[in-house]
Amino acid sequence: MDTVVWVLISTALVLLMTPGLAFFYGGLVKEKSVVSMMMMSFGSLGLVAVLWILIGANMSSIDGSVWSFSGNPFSNFGQEGVAGSDLLFVAFGGTFAIITTALISGAIADRARFGPWMIYTGVWATLVYFPVAAWVWGGGWIQNLGDILGGLPAVIDYAGGTAVHINAGAAALGLALVLGKRVGFNKDITQPHNVPLVLIGAALLWFGWFGFNAGAASDPDEAGLIVFNTLAAPAAAILGWIVVEKLRTGKATAVGAVSGVVAGLVAITPACANLTPGWALILGLIAGAVCALAIELKFNLGFDDSLDVVGLHLVAGIIGTIYLGFFATDTGLFTGGDAGQLVVQTISVLAVAIFSFAASWLIGTAIQKTIGFRVTSEEEIAGIDLAVHGESGYALSSQETVSAK
Repeated sequence: MDTVVWVLISTALVLLMTPGLAFFYGGLVKEKSVVSMMMMSFGSLGLVAVLWILIGANMSSIDGSVWSFSGNPFSNFGQEGVAGSDLLFVAFGGTFAIITTALISGAIADRARFGPWMIYTGVWATLVYFPVAAWVWGGGWIQNLGDILGGLPAVIDYAGGTAVHINAGAAALGLALVLGKRVGFNKDITQPHNVPLVLIGAALLWFGWFGFNAGAASDPDEAGLIVFNTLAAPAAAILGWIVVEKLRTGKATAVGAVSGVVAGLVAITPACANLTPGWALILGLIAGAVCALAIELKFNLGFDDSLDVVGLHLVAGIIGTIYLGFFATDTGLFTGGDAGQLVVQTISVLAVAIFSFAASWLIGTAIQKTIGFRVTSEEEIAGIDLAVHGESGYALSSQETVSAK
């Protein structure tokens, strides 16, 4: 009963992370695009949840060969053959699928149409997230990579470094390249319109992340370590980020601090059950500092990742997953093991990143070439809330509206 209660609580915690992401992303965009940005998260919540129930949970578990692309989507269509507490674990897995897909939306903020985004969401979740989840956690080739390579350690990805963050980050890069740069793309265009909203969203994400990381914990000792590391790494990442920010710009910002939180949370996700607290702190410091530098890559390399999904989720996901090759308890290169852990971690990172990037680029390109993905330049400049949704995030009073006219 205790396990059932904890998974129930964790399911609610992780589900809350998607509205938290909506707040986080919504505060970072222009004030006339906040509704559009938040709707992309809620749209993902609705569509991916339904797809998960119908076919996704089935696809994420492989019964046959480890080389299968995914499980049979129709084995328990609509979860008809699942009953009792097993449905709770299906629901828990579904919350991961939802937020992974929603994460991608930050890369195309301020310039994407809602309908094409929903099509992309459904296709990407079905062809990319569900299979990758099967590879990593559902009996697929990544989960069995150590044995496939002849007695190497198993890949460690406790809560989603590859399946969630590298997967979403690589997909975000592919989709950002398809949609191209925003009108007037430069460093000034990235200024958030509502910093308190960003902080509220980050707080909800950190709160929910305790369920995200520890929801599958099998015993109290394991849960204790995971919860402790989920506190330690993001706290250290705040410091790593704001120190770099202070040295680079002369100021430590609130948005920088909570971006550090996200970087630390992402980095500790795959490693939360396999690092001692000291190594978790160091991981957080590294992730915060490196991601503070990585978000500048889009200006140096010329791609427009609006809300730094690549600089946070892809980069921190890679750091956290590869870090295990060096410092995983008992199996890391410097913590009692050999290079085997590093080898399997690196292969899993490359495989998921390449597959997700390529698939995302192809899906996005197909949508862009057929029905179009971007709004018009005029709608983008004016702000897309009214054009796409007929709503405004900050409606003026009738008196102010008259005065504005």
